[in-house]
Amino acid sequence: MPDVVFSVDQAKPMRDQKAPGHNRWHPSIPPAVTVAPDSSIRVECREWTDAQIGNNDSANDVRDVDLTRCHMLSGPIAVEGAEPGDLLVVDILDLGPVPQETGPAPGQGWGYTGIFAKQNGGGFLTDRFPDAYKAIWDFSGQVATSRHLPGVKYTGITHPGLFGTAPSHELLSRWNARERALIATDPDRVPPLALPPLEEATLGGSATGDVLREIARDGARTVPARENGGNHDIKNFTRGSRVFYPVHVPGALFSGGDLHFSQGDGEITFCGAIEMGGFIDFHVDLIKGGMETYGVTTNPILMPGNVEPRYSEFLTFIGIGVQHETDTQLYNDATEAYRNACLNAVTYLEKFGYSGPQAYLLLGSAPIEGRVSGVVDIPNACCSLYLPTAIFDDDLRPSASGPARKDRGSCAVSS
Repeated sequence: MPDVVFSVDQAKPMRDQKAPGHNRWHPSIPPAVTVAPDSSIRVECREWTDAQIGNNDSANDVRDVDLTRCHMLSGPIAVEGAEPGDLLVVDILDLGPVPQETGPAPGQGWGYTGIFAKQNGGGFLTDRFPDAYKAIWDFSGQVATSRHLPGVKYTGITHPGLFGTAPSHELLSRWNARERALIATDPDRVPPLALPPLEEATLGGSATGDVLREIARDGARTVPARENGGNHDIKNFTRGSRVFYPVHVPGALFSGGDLHFSQGDGEITFCGAIEMGGFIDFHVDLIKGGMETYGVTTNPILMPGNVEPRYSEFLTFIGIGVQHETDTQLYNDATEAYRNACLNAVTYLEKFGYSGPQAYLLLGSAPIEGRVSGVVDIPNACCSLYLPTAIFDDDLRPSASGPARKDRGSCAVSS
């Protein structure tokens, strides 16, 4: 087993760890550890909300989750000799839930998928599903099942949702300026268009005093993907993957977390993966001057691993770039097209007895494939959602006999 360079006690909040992590991006967050290039290391991670969500049958914890504390990131890890302009080469050797069968923290034998309330984060379909819901998943080896979504079982593609390098001061300033400009176009929108820096609940690793105040004032929230990597939520970023991260500061300052047992393309409920704490083993190395050599100027490059379940039959749902509620034609809008593909899949699953929230939870967490099928045939972009049929106990394919509707129970709801 690689050396554990960042350890986590799953019984304690991140703030109370021996080496606390962080929940903002900022170049002044001190490294928790320094490693040499060509090293294999293990990083332990808390679940992204710092284990605010419980293994129960109420979604009140999802409704009331404090997003000012998120994400809980392990690190930063400095790499000796890394300089701005280099590429940090990261290979995923292994990852998984907490190596303990049962416990109160996500990852200890279980995980969850949440639909966040529109007033608190929302999701891709938040206008259709504005309230909070939750499904608890139990792990058995590589397989996940849920008492809240009966009749469904699938193999997870375990992966980290969020890893990246620290931004430079100049890059951080650009992030904050452009995101504040976006917010200013509709400052009262719910949910907001972006999340600006927030001093409340800032965790800056071992930083104290003026440095911690600087991190709290200017540190970027960790919700979106950016030029440093960040919250990509790519489900095939799993064992065997190699990622080339741009280096913006000395040491690279590599951090991350937000481990997932499984996820569908798009993570459409916002907390759409099966969220968990756990461990991840990396090999890290450097390509000196690699950003200029390979033209990696804005975002990382990923070589996906070849570890994934082999599904060969899919129900595929199509969406086009039209707002059907108002019969409004949009121009090559792939976001609206994928939203419509998701809604078409939800409506279909409802015919078999699943509630809308259950179907939404399923599409966020199961290994669905989302594809941009066409963006050249004006005015309609076309996107598609591939739903594996083998994950269901029942046959969900259309037939002359009609859908076999069953009582599918209920997901966890908020009061």
